[in-house]
Amino acid sequence: MAWTRYAAIGDSFTEGIGDPYPDGGWRGWADRVAETLSARTGGFTYANLAIRGRLLEAIIDGQLPAALALEPDLVSISGGGNDLLRPGTDVDALADRMDGAVERLRAAGADVVLFTGVDPVGSAVIRRTRGRVAVYNEHLRAIAARRGAYVVDQWAMDVLKDWRMWGVDRLHMSPEGHRRVALAMLEALGVPELEDWRAPELEPLPELSRGARLLFDVRWARGHLAPWIGRRLRGRSSGDEISAKRPSLSPFE
Repeated sequence: MAWTRYAAIGDSFTEGIGDPYPDGGWRGWADRVAETLSARTGGFTYANLAIRGRLLEAIIDGQLPAALALEPDLVSISGGGNDLLRPGTDVDALADRMDGAVERLRAAGADVVLFTGVDPVGSAVIRRTRGRVAVYNEHLRAIAARRGAYVVDQWAMDVLKDWRMWGVDRLHMSPEGHRRVALAMLEALGVPELEDWRAPELEPLPELSRGARLLFDVRWARGHLAPWIGRRLRGRSSGDEISAKRPSLSPFE
């Protein structure tokens, strides 16, 4: 298909945090996908309404109506990751909200792309959410089958378990991680003649001693986990003062 009106909604993952442009703005997988589609399709336009830190409810209540107003023919929606980091999250209720969002988008005539969560097995802290993420992923696959949506199965992308795919905060992907996710989305859409997200294969990382891993984890907790917890306790979000980087459809440059 030749999509000409692509809108991306979500949180920091879709905003592109971790993949900077030279001017300091954020690129990310969605911009990379838009760049490829723009080069192949005349009259292509793109909007990115994603804002870092957003919970799924805020994405659906705030960004979804704005996206529908743009009358897109392709929408990517990724959300729920920030919710799943919170103990006590009702995964079934989260999936119900996502199902309703996809139903609205499909009823409006848009093709929809969903993203499963990455397997957090390698994270000393975030792997505690692994069961919730796995259950949510099964819901997302069922939603996609029921609604006729595309799925980018990040859980199955073993390359994303490599820390070189992630920034120092371990929460946001590195430029290489974003590049591979963009290629995976284009593959899911059936866009031909592209690089393979599986390549190049990476050489194994050197094995760290137990002490080195502990030091790495402690520094990460102090520098990144503690500030995140502090914002949660104060009822704040990293996106409180942020607005969407591309709030309306425009040619991609």
